[in-house]
Amino acid sequence: MDSEFLESLLMVIDHGSVAEAARRLGISATAVAQRISVLEDQVGTRLVARVGRTVKPTVAGAAIVERARDIVRDVDALRAVASAGRVEGEFRLGATSSAIIGLLPPVLKKLASKHPGLELHVTPGASTSLYEKLQANEIDAALLVEPPFPLGKAYSWATVRIDPYVFLASAKLKNTPPRELVRSQPFIRYDRGVWGGRLADIWLRSHRYRPTERFELDALDAIAVLVDQGLGVSLVPDWHGPWPEGIRLAKIPVPVDPIYRKTGFLWPRNSLHLRQIETLVAEALSAFPMSPLD
Repeated sequence: MDSEFLESLLMVIDHGSVAEAARRLGISATAVAQRISVLEDQVGTRLVARVGRTVKPTVAGAAIVERARDIVRDVDALRAVASAGRVEGEFRLGATSSAIIGLLPPVLKKLASKHPGLELHVTPGASTSLYEKLQANEIDAALLVEPPFPLGKAYSWATVRIDPYVFLASAKLKNTPPRELVRSQPFIRYDRGVWGGRLADIWLRSHRYRPTERFELDALDAIAVLVDQGLGVSLVPDWHGPWPEGIRLAKIPVPVDPIYRKTGFLWPRNSLHLRQIETLVAEALSAFPMSPLD
């Protein structure tokens, strides 16, 4: 029984669609359907059935799902052991959208050149969801904002970027003190549901800033555009970029007790992909050297 066929079955069950499974696997829908048909012939019963517009597992299909996941994971682990010491094979990396746009491109370019045998699959997501995926073994490592809680001994962390927080305002307000900015202008809040936004909120409350909120967003580039349009001010990390084109903003440093957003790699200490992770971290630090402050 081919583990890739089992992976196709799991993808169809997880997403309820042959077409979506095919898109994520990078093969045709016909190929996915053929793989499932072969599996059904091997086990002697139907494993999935169409219910309206969605593909659902049959009773037999639902019964084998967890065992199929175990088999796929075991095969992946065998591959990792076989390639130990070599930077090759499949590697699943989760990354925030800002990291995918601003940090990963030069790293991926170097990896593709130096290690053509590495099959890197990047999953986008917020830091909170990526942490959950890492715990569930759905990804091998994550490039995310440092969690605001102790990680314990099960995980390793490597910081690759430290961004100071700044008050963002339209260019004409560049000489306005931060407290006056927040008092006199509508506030565009960095979403408190994400770790970076939570850090900004803690600073505002601890220093008794009482903003009049207009929006709350988790997209930093969108916040920058709204500030540029004169719709308010914000407190955000001065991220690496790229920043939206054509905007003119004032970046005003936090006046006291500066805060920083750390972005880095998080992975299980007992990972079977340590060589790949070490290579990723090294290439990222080479592309973005840490400043003395960091």
